[in-house]
Amino acid sequence: MYSRIEVFFKDAFPDPLGNTIRSEIEAFGFQGITNVRVCQVYILFGKVRKNDLDTIAQKLLTDTITQHYECNPAIFTKIGANGRSPLHIVEISRKPGVMDPVEQSVLKAIRDMGIDVEGAKTAQKYLIDGNISDEAIHNIATRILANTKIEDVFVYPETPNYNHGTLQYTLKKLTVPLLQADDKQLEEISIRGQLSLNIPEMQSIQRYYQSLKREPTDVELETIAQTWSEHCFHKTFKGIIDFNGNTIDNLLQHTIMKATKELNKPWCVSVFKDNAGIIDFDNTYNVCFKVETHNHPSAIEPYGGANTGIGGVIRDIMGTGLGGKPILNTDVFCFGIPDTPADKIPKGVLHPKRIFKGVIAGVRDYGNRMGIPTANGAIFFDERYLGNPIVFCGTVGLIPKNMCQKEAHPHDLIVVAGGRTGRDGIHGATFSSAELHEQSEQMSGGAVQIGNAIAEKALLDVLLQARDKDLYHCITDCGAGGLSSAVGEMGQDLGAMVNLEKVPLKYEGLSYTEIWISEAQERMVLAVPPESEHEILELFKSENVEATVIGRFTNDKILRLFYHSHLVGEIGMDFLHKGIPRLERKATWHKPLLEEPALPEKEDFGTDLKKILSSWNVCSKEWVIRQYDHEVQGGSVLKPLHGLHNDGPGDACMITPVLGSTKGIIVSNGMNPRYGDIDPYHMAASAIDEALRQIIAVGGNLGQVALLDNFCWGNTNKPDRLGSLVRAAQACYDIAITYGTPFISGKDSLNNEFVTDKETIVIPPTLLISAVSVIEDVRNAVSMDIKEPGNLVYIIGITRPELGGSHYYHIHGYKGNNVPKVDAVLGKNVMHAVSQATSQRIIRSCHDCSEGGLAVAAAEMAFAGGYGMSLNLSGVVTEGPVHRNDTILFSESNSRFIVEVRPEHQKQFETLMKDIPCGLLGKVTSEPLLKIYGLTNKLIVSENIYDLKDAWQAPLRW
Repeated sequence: MYSRIEVFFKDAFPDPLGNTIRSEIEAFGFQGITNVRVCQVYILFGKVRKNDLDTIAQKLLTDTITQHYECNPAIFTKIGANGRSPLHIVEISRKPGVMDPVEQSVLKAIRDMGIDVEGAKTAQKYLIDGNISDEAIHNIATRILANTKIEDVFVYPETPNYNHGTLQYTLKKLTVPLLQADDKQLEEISIRGQLSLNIPEMQSIQRYYQSLKREPTDVELETIAQTWSEHCFHKTFKGIIDFNGNTIDNLLQHTIMKATKELNKPWCVSVFKDNAGIIDFDNTYNVCFKVETHNHPSAIEPYGGANTGIGGVIRDIMGTGLGGKPILNTDVFCFGIPDTPADKIPKGVLHPKRIFKGVIAGVRDYGNRMGIPTANGAIFFDERYLGNPIVFCGTVGLIPKNMCQKEAHPHDLIVVAGGRTGRDGIHGATFSSAELHEQSEQMSGGAVQIGNAIAEKALLDVLLQARDKDLYHCITDCGAGGLSSAVGEMGQDLGAMVNLEKVPLKYEGLSYTEIWISEAQERMVLAVPPESEHEILELFKSENVEATVIGRFTNDKILRLFYHSHLVGEIGMDFLHKGIPRLERKATWHKPLLEEPALPEKEDFGTDLKKILSSWNVCSKEWVIRQYDHEVQGGSVLKPLHGLHNDGPGDACMITPVLGSTKGIIVSNGMNPRYGDIDPYHMAASAIDEALRQIIAVGGNLGQVALLDNFCWGNTNKPDRLGSLVRAAQACYDIAITYGTPFISGKDSLNNEFVTDKETIVIPPTLLISAVSVIEDVRNAVSMDIKEPGNLVYIIGITRPELGGSHYYHIHGYKGNNVPKVDAVLGKNVMHAVSQATSQRIIRSCHDCSEGGLAVAAAEMAFAGGYGMSLNLSGVVTEGPVHRNDTILFSESNSRFIVEVRPEHQKQFETLMKDIPCGLLGKVTSEPLLKIYGLTNKLIVSENIYDLKDAWQAPLRW
């Protein structure tokens, strides 16, 4: 039995969501819609009296000024515009088992009101007017209004059937016939179980169980698959690679980790061994930083995938050491082209615009609701991200110096705290380790999770209290692999015994295996000494956060799983964590031969400049940025947008982690996948250089900068894909060593390919470099907007004929060969000189030259500050004679800055730059024009700064 409450706007008021939906429908090419109204539907299970329904509707669910409600109307009550019946009615609700935080909040609020209900469910009903066919409505419902992977769709006259019955689970211990299986059968077992294990790995498992003289249980095989997944174990980076005839034994140790070891910076507190890297900050605190990927889930369900991506990396900080406090989020996204025609979208792929909006909303809602500022990020577009969007989510945390180490002890209790366990997230780790295809949504829908930020915020607050009371020895998040990975990692050197029936469930009917590998969100696992059991459970209870003892750590290095006293799984920890065979792969790389364009000379580059400014990868991301809270927690110094109208593109963000202190941190990122089409080595080098020069541009220095690497690649079983990965990793070592910037953490996401019946869509080699730097005095911060007419404008660094992979070539349909290279010795000297100038406060504004080169950087500085510039390219320092204006205007050479200096500081500034390539470009003008004179002193750009700004803002003015 259930009751319905429908809430909708009064006819006198506009329906904001309905108007947005109508615009979305028209944007996707469906014409004829005249009006869309939306009803929010609440289904309450159990016997609820009519007066209680009215109380719930009036006091909890309805804004009585602007909204009406109806209790138990006919399911398809026709409340059309102006009182007439709509032509079409669609109702959408979450599939059974898919988490909905609104349902949980409504249920709790109703019970807090003293009204007894058995359960709650939400739905949305769309009332659509217009001259449009039933077939079009069905397409609108399934392609725009709903995500059929996680939602049920009912189109009138279909009648929704909402059941609240529970399914009981009866223990049935399952085994998998492995001992006598041949290689083909082993492969079939892996595929059928979505284990993502290869033949040598399956053979290793087979030999282990042959030695035990028994078949594995299903939960044992699942545990091994989660632990050995690419997502968790990083077996490609740790494998043996034959690269063009040279053997590399563990790519990670020979590149990324090797740089950190050789640099041996004393301020690196913890690297590559915890949930996040940790560096020194001040006398009381350290700073931790982690960036994760959540690509595959975001391709299937953008909102939930991104939502839980940011939620997961926040939990990484909560699980670092004995627990850090999240203080900053950073997010970088890669999508297909937003205006891709619908007929170009392969089967099984969501439209990139829909993925874009869903991902943005997911990250926005989670970060904002948890009260964490999102102040840094970037967005990239490329047609090759069509099948696999890339979602990088990062979090910075603050942790007391004496809380950075952790270790579970024998006999510690295993406590799971936070959210309950459901079927959401099943096979998440193994799903993330495989290629996608058009059937992924059907096969892996259970891998999609929906987050609940409010639950995680409550969990965070009580965890910090428990940490400060010293109530536990160790903590980690329940991420990829769920309890199997969390308990398995914490007990790796100990052993563990877990009673799976004690795990709190969202609903009945889960098998012991589902409980063990579910990746349901907002859960942490703690190792609690027995003497602290009562105090920590009471503390969690006092804050309405569920915490349950589900087992204990042992001292025999065996993982034992029980379900109602029945032993359902038993694995040796040594085999689980060390029994995986090493991958052995071949890798090749050969420099591609690309066409080098011979573009005609021209006299005016204003049109080219506006085209680059309005290109997807350069244009303003203000529509996204303004959805995030940048100032919550009160420590923001430099936010993403700068300038007169707070809409210029900042280079990096700066915050003060400890309020009242002038000591701060800077966070930046660097990435340019197009360079990888020419040479992934120089792509990686440029990404590091970009991340570092952004730190320098806002007033930082190289004294204490730590890097994070995030590799997103295609199928590395293929030698050319793996070869490009190797080359990029080698650059990471070379450049980090010269700059003196160690890596402290990282993550890889491989197999980002989408297989269609016609082709395989492979993402471009994508490396995100994130950087975190400590700055002694945030009062030295510099923004990128020019400040006052009459000031001098300089360019620092060398400009080379490096247009390969540039935006200038891209708008003309070319890639080119001369990719920007990094001279790290020169770059380090340039950055040091700029840092000296900013520390002496003689630079008024600074902007790094990156996408679009000098011309784009100057335009952004001008329209951000509201003043013009008069510049002359003859002041640019070049390497050798460069005779073309377009080369100097649009080259994307590394280690370059445009700076603004007051005339009275000219001598002091030029003294600082005496051994550095630096040229006087011109000056700031009160006239709102960007004027650039070419090598022969002819005017080659003359554009109103507001026209330039309009070109920059127009593409994402949604």
